[in-house]
This record gives sequence, C-alpha cells and structure tokens, in this order.
Amino acid sequence: MTTVTSKLEIWNLAVTRIGHEPISEEGENTKAGRLCRLHYPLVLDACLRAHPWNFAVRRAELAALTTVPSFEFTAAFALPTDPYCLKVIRTSHEANGFSSTAIYGYPGVHGYGAMPVEYRIETIRHEGTDVRCILINDSSLSIEYIARVTDVAQFDALFVDVLAARLAAEIAIALTDNKSASESALQVYQMKLAEARTVDAQEGSPRDIINVDGWLMARI
Repeated sequence: MTTVTSKLEIWNLAVTRIGHEPISEEGENTKAGRLCRLHYPLVLDACLRAHPWNFAVRRAELAALTTVPSFEFTAAFALPTDPYCLKVIRTSHEANGFSSTAIYGYPGVHGYGAMPVEYRIETIRHEGTDVRCILINDSSLSIEYIARVTDVAQFDALFVDVLAARLAAEIAIALTDNKSASESALQVYQMKLAEARTVDAQEGSPRDIINVDGWLMARI
C-alpha cells in the first residue's frame, strides 16, 4: 500500500512534474484544478486496465440472468458492479485448466488443454435495464477481474507513480502550452509503467500456460 491519502496528492505529483505550482484543494477553480478533475477519472481507469495490478484484482462467482442471448450462446452472467469490473482477466475455465489458448498443434494435443471455451463480453437488455455480461455456453461461471479501485489508500506505491505520470502527460499541453513537455511526460509514464509492471508481476507465481506438451514446454 501507499502513504498517499487523497486524490489531491496524486494531482500535485502530476502538476509539479510539469513545472506547475501545487493545487491547494480538490475544488480549486484554477486551470490546473479543472484539468485534474476532468482527466483524473479516465486516467485512473486507463491505468488500472493497463496491467492486472495485484491490489486491484478481485474474484467473483457470477449470477446468471434469466434473460438469455438470442443466438450463439445459452447463458448470460452479469459482470460485477461493486466493485465495478474494468477488465476480465480470465474465467474459471482457464484457471481450472478446462480451456486454453491455441499455442501449437491441434485441440487436445500440442499446447491445447482442451477445446477453448468461447465467451463474449457484451451488454444485453434485462428486465428493462442494460447489463454488462459475459455470454457463454455454461450453467455457472466465476471470473478473475480488475476492479475499479478508487480508494487511494489501497493503491500500490508504484501504481501511484504511474498514475501521476499518466495524468501529467494528459494535461501537460493544456497546462504548459509546451509540446515537448507533453512528450517528455509521456516518455516518463511509459518508463514508469514498464518498471511497475515488472515489480508487480514478481509478487506471486505467474499464470501458467495450460497443459502444454513436453516438446514445447522444453522451449519455453
């Protein structure tokens, strides 16, 4: 976790990196304040989706809807809304080894754990409301997903660094009227993102390729 306690601290990391004075409060009616309020929600979602950050990963057993897809799939499962699902990492089929990505060869051999279990993420109309769902041919489903985490106290320190760098890159031109400042901020963001991804991925064992044959495994 991080010692950051408010969005304002992240905003000030961003604006000071591009040479601007700190913002005094979140409601400040200055150009910097307005830009941060406008861009922060979108930048936060984009940074969360950029990597399966350990602090943002959640697991959930999904509830099947009574409304079913009109064709192709037999069931629809509502995606989580609390916390909101920003990105599905994998389903229980991949996690349990019942489905895998084609790596080499044919179904059942040479890199397939089994025939891939197909699914789609779509929005369907259910009882008068649009619901984001996973459509699949199954009667039960669990997922691992990236949640929309808004409590800054839960953020990893390196994620805060990445988030501030991305916000700085987004607002740099509007705030400084300097294209080179924007380009420099974007490069810093890309560098910090690469570093943070590497460190974050070192915690815990990697997600394995499922049932790869011995010939290919010897070369991975």
